[in-house]
Amino acid sequence: MTTIAILGLGEAGRRYARGLAHAGADVRGFDPAHDLGDPDVPQFSTIADALAGADVALSLVTGHAAASVARDALPHVAADAVYADLNTAAPELKQRIARLAADRGLAMADVAVLAPVVRSGHRTPLLASGPGAQEFAERVGPFEVPVEVVEGEAGEAARLRLLRSVFMKGLAALVLEGLGAARAAGAEDWLRGQMSAELGPDGAALIHRLVEGSQAHAVRREHEVRAALAALESSGQPADMTRATLAWFERLVADRDHGHD
Repeated sequence: MTTIAILGLGEAGRRYARGLAHAGADVRGFDPAHDLGDPDVPQFSTIADALAGADVALSLVTGHAAASVARDALPHVAADAVYADLNTAAPELKQRIARLAADRGLAMADVAVLAPVVRSGHRTPLLASGPGAQEFAERVGPFEVPVEVVEGEAGEAARLRLLRSVFMKGLAALVLEGLGAARAAGAEDWLRGQMSAELGPDGAALIHRLVEGSQAHAVRREHEVRAALAALESSGQPADMTRATLAWFERLVADRDHGHD
């Protein structure tokens, strides 16, 4: 049986933990800030105990905590295990974690999550790069985890994820701005219908997800757009739309902090 350690049992981590356990994996969890309370997923009080005997370690914390968690975890990862970082972070951070793993002779997979985990749980599409990417895909594949492996070092999956964010978060900002203007003009329902028709059969559901998700996860998405903007600027390509997208998410965060959400 494949043993999978989940580091971080927040919104995404708890869904991966429960989903993988129900799919037949031996799952163990670690998160001093969250109590999963699931009899199918034993939760350990130390990161060393959670990683003992694990074939795969999944880091599902935050981009800010990814490096520090990796430093704490890697000394306890078995030599033949794969350390997979699923956090939304800049390519440079993923590369730094890959170097930490390589210093210990461990295989690291840079894994990008391509859709909200709240929708599909552990079946959410993933993109993986780096020295441990293929092994990661092979070990989690039997548990209904869809992984596309792309060529390149750690950081490549993160880079592609940020390019996707330029479009998806930009689309969210455009929807928010359009609906706001329509609301002021008393035409919100009409414009929502127009948007839905243009976006296809699932357009109405997509608009709902973009609006609700942007508000609920504004802080995380602001960081993501900021990283996407940095990637665009370093490429020398125009980034006007992404700067505007960042302004929108900064506004959402400010409104939330002031109780206007």
